[in-house]
Amino acid sequence: MRAKLIDHTILKANATQAEVEQVLQEAKQYGFASVCVNPRWVPLAAKALKGTQSGVCTVIGFPLGASASAVKAFETKDAIENGATEVDMVISIGSLKAGDLEAVESDIRAVVDAAQGKALVKVIIETCLLTEEEKVTACRLAVKAGADFVKTSTGFSSGGATIEDIALMRRTVGPKIGVKASGGIRSRADFDKMVEAGASRVGASASVAICKEE
Repeated sequence: MRAKLIDHTILKANATQAEVEQVLQEAKQYGFASVCVNPRWVPLAAKALKGTQSGVCTVIGFPLGASASAVKAFETKDAIENGATEVDMVISIGSLKAGDLEAVESDIRAVVDAAQGKALVKVIIETCLLTEEEKVTACRLAVKAGADFVKTSTGFSSGGATIEDIALMRRTVGPKIGVKASGGIRSRADFDKMVEAGASRVGASASVAICKEE
């Protein structure tokens, strides 16, 4: 049951094809919700997971969120054409912190429009860099722009998911929008706490260990 809520993740810069292929094999074995890979590996993942219940997830504007909206939209379209079924995009964090909410919303909407309902859109707000007020604002903008999920973290900044952030995000978006916990989730106890706090998806590279742990 836990596997169905996990995005089995390999996003490190030095991941080799052999390592990505191992993660894909593990997804087929355990039935994870998806495998989350860098865009470079989307065609490989789509081919490997064809006919399985695991989706192909990739990242957009990753990990800084500072790409131009047009670039994020292009990345999204390219990923979907190559077989991605889910895209996790990073917001324009600097724009949010500067109070330029219109820029943040239009940036998210550019990816949502590019996905055209062909892929789930998850919006990474990078909670460790935000105040509580900014977290709430980012979640509301994601919902307003038509995103399917809000997500805590890239895993490449100064912190990852916390129970408090998941609970806050769930309260903010309500029951119909997905909430993904990502960053620093390494045990079954971590996983269970995140789900209990309101996460409907968990991103982890320790997915196999989480599923094996008694």
